[in-house]
Amino acid sequence: MSRDLKIKKLVPLLLDWFSANARDLPWRRTSDPYAIWVSEIMLQQTQVKTVIPFWNRWLRELPTIEAAANASSAKIHKLWEGLGYYTRVRNLQTAAQVIAEKHGGEFPENFDDVLALPGIGRYTAGAICSIAFNQPTPILDGNVIRVLTRIFGIAENPKEKETNARLWKLAEDLVKEVNSSRCGERPREPDFGRQRHTTAREDARPTKNENCSHLNQSLMELGALICTPRNPQCLICPVNKLCVAFKENRTEELPNLGKRVTATARTFFAFIIERNGKFLVQQRPTGIVNAHLWEFPNFEINGEKKDAQKIFDSAFNFKTTTFQPLRTIKHSITRYRMTLEAFHVRLKNSPKKSAGVWLSPEEFDSLAFSSAHKKLASFTADCILSGR
Repeated sequence: MSRDLKIKKLVPLLLDWFSANARDLPWRRTSDPYAIWVSEIMLQQTQVKTVIPFWNRWLRELPTIEAAANASSAKIHKLWEGLGYYTRVRNLQTAAQVIAEKHGGEFPENFDDVLALPGIGRYTAGAICSIAFNQPTPILDGNVIRVLTRIFGIAENPKEKETNARLWKLAEDLVKEVNSSRCGERPREPDFGRQRHTTAREDARPTKNENCSHLNQSLMELGALICTPRNPQCLICPVNKLCVAFKENRTEELPNLGKRVTATARTFFAFIIERNGKFLVQQRPTGIVNAHLWEFPNFEINGEKKDAQKIFDSAFNFKTTTFQPLRTIKHSITRYRMTLEAFHVRLKNSPKKSAGVWLSPEEFDSLAFSSAHKKLASFTADCILSGR
């Protein structure tokens, strides 16, 4: 079967499957580009089930572009606390400020204008323009790459320049085929079982064919629900008759992403320093990972086993009455496998100077902590103080 004929056959199958199987997600109940933009940024490297409460809270606290542009740094970081990759939220606010300044507070509809916004790449611009404005702009994320490499039997690494360009062209031809073959045909709306939510922006827009929006979402949805990385559900896939990987039993081989980068182990000592029922916390500076977030004093430990007491004594001129292991937290950030060994330190007297602020556990909730230190903060409140 020729490539073009396969594309023509794929489009109606994908659209019909999406209309019957799309998940009921809150950002699918609106055409407000701001709300869709926030969802796309949150969904980068983050699972849907994790994003939903964060998205709802963000839109409740910052319902407009203007609100996002004018929010304090502390507020946007607190709203994002737990999602990770905090550069995303800082870029989102910067982009909101650009929209307020250059576009009169209205989210731009032109693809190039969207692409020019801070923190928005080709995929995100395509997703927003197709989902919010029904434009025939292609998308290519991990789910779509997996779907297309399997359907078309593309064995080359998608990260390679030529292969990546080929996949973008396929995605473009698919969404353009929708625009030509089903122009004027109103797609069946996904049945979410209750009234579709609308926003003021959506109410002001004329009703239009949403096939481009649904086609792109169908590719992502198929990759998320059926064409999964492991154990794909090929027997119930709506396009299995057109899928090269299914016919040739190659689903486990595709996509060919090459060798995975070996994980790097990193170990840190963290010190939960207590003085008169309050604890020392510090804010991470601008320009580094987790910038602007709060944490307990900590130090990375490289090489041979280090003595935590000696490291503490060399870093702080504090006299202590208690120095004991508290707990160990393991977590991952991209290719790093992190181990955080925490120690409870109680001071004999109040130091004259200290880098940071002293807070009671009740005050922890007002600050945005990095994920591992958020766990330490909760543990500190629950165990150290309650244990007295």
